[in-house]
Amino acid sequence: MNFKGGMMLVAVFAVASIAASAQAQQDRQTPKTWSYQVDQQGHRIARTNRITRPDGSWREEIRQGNCVTIKERSAAGEYRETRQCTPAEAG
Repeated sequence: MNFKGGMMLVAVFAVASIAASAQAQQDRQTPKTWSYQVDQQGHRIARTNRITRPDGSWREEIRQGNCVTIKERSAAGEYRETRQCTPAEAG
């Protein structure tokens, strides 16, 4: 193998390595215990279940492990936040 063939072989492996690395970064998932996801542009998207009613009131549930945080706001502007945790099951 001459010098040019060796350099071409190294270049091919370098390009394949870069492509595999980029694919691995796209396939990464945000752990389910985190309160947000990351989209393809790297922006955070909250993992919440928010229900907004026509009168302007809303209710939101945020799950973190065994705990659930419920945030509520009435149409009159009253805000209430409760947190409820269930103990882990003993095995």
